[in-house]
This record gives sequence, structure tokens and C-alpha cells, in this order.
Amino acid sequence: MKIELRRGGIRLIVVLFAAFLMALNIQTFVNAGGLYPGGAQGITIIIQRIALKYFNTRIPYTPINVILNIIPIYIGFRYIGKKFTLYSMIMVLSNGFFVDMIPSHVITNDPLLIAIFGGLLSGVALSICLMVDATSGGTDFISIFLSQQKGIDAFPIILAGNCVILTVAGFLFGWDKALYSIIFQYVATQVLHMMYRTYQQQTLFIITDKPAEVCETIYKIANHGATLMHGEGSFEHNNKMVVYSVVSASDTRKLIPAIKDIDPGAFINSIRTDRVQGNFYLKPRD
Repeated sequence: MKIELRRGGIRLIVVLFAAFLMALNIQTFVNAGGLYPGGAQGITIIIQRIALKYFNTRIPYTPINVILNIIPIYIGFRYIGKKFTLYSMIMVLSNGFFVDMIPSHVITNDPLLIAIFGGLLSGVALSICLMVDATSGGTDFISIFLSQQKGIDAFPIILAGNCVILTVAGFLFGWDKALYSIIFQYVATQVLHMMYRTYQQQTLFIITDKPAEVCETIYKIANHGATLMHGEGSFEHNNKMVVYSVVSASDTRKLIPAIKDIDPGAFINSIRTDRVQGNFYLKPRD
């Protein structure tokens, strides 16, 4: 019980920190540079700027963002996980609160620096949030739902949605900011890919003299099975066993050193996998 409370407390603190970091990014780099993030945040900012430019009315960030997240939050509760969705709701609400409380501040007027460093900060904030099983809401829920429940690669769908957001922003507010926003979103995506690897897969080809022990280790650490193949060395023509397995990229950090401990002479080839069809275990969201 104490361990669960401690984990929950740490998770809450990390979510609040990520929400503050994301809000700080919005009130410095994003708003200062006139940029547009993707997803519900980008739509919220566009609505705020439309109201200000065409109706001379300032609308708070929080109510718009909450309304846009109603359907994604329902999807989260219904199909992904209740605790996961609860912490994501905390992220959405606290992020909105911080955005409305933190005053806008210009760090630099260089649009390229704003796009690059804003993207870095956005990617770090989202990665921190995802590492403790929460999201910033919006399209993140839809992406996880399609990946986890339907086995669909959601990236093209999210990319198309972001292209629509940037096209609307370009028509309404000028193409220069929309084009710099592409750099912002690209940098954020690259940071996310480097820091958060749960939904990425790696294919392992392991040539070993201890295939049974290696397979058992793969199952214990990654909860994935493996396929054994007979091989023959081309130089000495010795018979070798090849262990083939596809695992989550995040598991390779523990898995490869564990395999080397079992068989120091094992030859391991780790290849990035773009797409997997069939049953692939993903740890369920709580």
C-alpha cells in the first residue's frame, strides 16, 4: 500500500512538472514566436488568436482545451485505462492552469531559435509525461488507442491533422509562422523518438551457444517469445543457433546486457523495425 502511494505521489509530481514545463514553453517560445503546436494545443491557440484578432476578445486557454479533450478523455476511460486517463486529465487541467497563470515572456526574437528550442522543450515535456504513463491529451489519446487497440500506425493520421492545423494557421495569420511551426513540430517529434521508445520495436538476431537461456531471458525481461533457427558459419562451418525476436525498443537497454551476461560470445544484431503485423505484446495501461 505504501509503495503504491509513493509511486502515485511521484507520478503526480512528474505530471505536474511536465505540465508546468509545457505551459512555460507555450508562454515563452510558442506565443512569443507565433508558433502552432500540433493537436488540441494547436487548435486551442488558433481559436485564441482568432478571437483576439477578429473579435478583439481574449479567451482563457483552459476552457477551450478542456472542451477539445472531452472526446479523447472518453476514449481513454473507455478503451485505454482509468488511472492513465486520470493522470492525463490532471496534466490537461494543470497545464491549462499554468498557461493562464504564467505571463507571456519573450526570450529571443529570432524565429529559428524559437522554433528549435521551443520544439526541444515541447519534446522533453511530452516525453517526461509519457514516461509516467500520462499524456498531454488530445491526439495522444487517439494515437495510443489506434496503436494499442487497433494495431494501426497513427502517425500518418496525426501528421495529416497537424498539416490541416498549419494550413488554417497559414491562411489566417501568415505562412512564415506556419512554416517555422513545421520546424518546431519536427524537433519536438525527434526529441520524443529519442527519449520515449515504448511504441518503437527492435528486431534482434542473436547467434549464441546458449539459445534456451537467451529465450528465457527475452521472455522474462520483454515478455516476448522468440524463434530458433539453425545456422552454419561460413568460415568454420560450425553449427550455430540463431534466436530471432521482436521486442519493444525500450526493453533492449536491459535485454542486450543481460544476453551478454549469459553468453559473452553472443553476436547480437539489433535492427529498427518499422512495422509489426500480428500479435505483439504491449504492456496495458492502468
